[in-house]
Amino acid sequence: MTFAPEDTKATNMPGMPAMAKAYARWAAAQGGIDGHELRVITCNEQNTPQGAATCARRAVKEGAAAVVGSYSQYGDAFMAPLEAAGIPFIGGFGVSDEEFTSYLSYPVNGGQAALLAGNGQQLADVCDKVALVRPDSLAGDDLPDLLNAGLARGKAGESADILAADDATDYSDEARRARRQAAEPVWTASDGERPGCVTAALGERTETFFDSYRRLPEDGRQVRISSVMGSVGQPLIDRTGGRNGPYEGAYITGWYPDASDARWDRMRDVVRTHAFGDNRIDPADAGVQTTWIAYNVLNKVVSSIDSDRITPGKISHALDQGVEVSTDGLTPALRWSYEDMLGASRYPRIVNSSVTFQVVSEGRLVTQRKDFVDVGRTLMDAS
Repeated sequence: MTFAPEDTKATNMPGMPAMAKAYARWAAAQGGIDGHELRVITCNEQNTPQGAATCARRAVKEGAAAVVGSYSQYGDAFMAPLEAAGIPFIGGFGVSDEEFTSYLSYPVNGGQAALLAGNGQQLADVCDKVALVRPDSLAGDDLPDLLNAGLARGKAGESADILAADDATDYSDEARRARRQAAEPVWTASDGERPGCVTAALGERTETFFDSYRRLPEDGRQVRISSVMGSVGQPLIDRTGGRNGPYEGAYITGWYPDASDARWDRMRDVVRTHAFGDNRIDPADAGVQTTWIAYNVLNKVVSSIDSDRITPGKISHALDQGVEVSTDGLTPALRWSYEDMLGASRYPRIVNSSVTFQVVSEGRLVTQRKDFVDVGRTLMDAS
């Protein structure tokens, strides 16, 4: 099963179940996974705890061998039914705490925690001061520590903490405060002088925040903007004007290589061949990319089991025993044995603590630093 929210008033990830279906069609064309038919069922998580729990219970009822490449922020709602049935949760998007604590979760990225820690390291190299705009919520309360741990690793000072409602329709006050905290008015930048930076991690409301930000009248402050994957991605950059939009020049921390990287060619070929014309699938979307990686993990694990019958228990056992998965360089090699886990107290199940530094140039997200950046030690510092 793959589940994600669709047709809601908040976050929507229709590309994830669509990518899962496309992968199933591709697998069928290859004769299955190690001879096994891959049957994918999808479920609309509806962006509610009830929706998440309903999808999990449906996975149990339908006899799903695994839940793969899914999105939900309600880990407490979906993980309990899956744990009770022994169904592994492979390669979730990484927005719920339970994905990094449950013994049946096998994440392929480091979630929001790795992004914020990485964002701090990225901005430490380029910004004089940093202001963080984040949700005024329990989940948001973790973000300053993560960003500041990254800034500290780069010998930079702590960020200013700007709290914002996560359901507002205007963020003019927060935008004004963030800009004021990030830089002093100088009107012209001197050679070698570093700008201030405003970074926002408001999920689907990040677009609303930066819309309010760009409407502020000029006040002489030299400020660059920044965010993380999941809050800002190529689809958002495209629909807000590309090179002429508000994100030009923005620093973005991601989990994976940028969308133009040749390592995504196989995914693009599968989408072209088995989902042609399906406009739900944007190969540049981090949700689609995560689902692709998660199904490649499933493929490798099922192939390693070498059994006529694939069960949830056999899949989780293979993962626990340390089957190694290559993702064609889209992540470092992945293994989920005990020795491979980061062991940070708040995120014990993280096995991939790498991020990528990107920047928006000519309307496209491009690589700022060529290699993966491991933020494992930074996450340990923040735990």
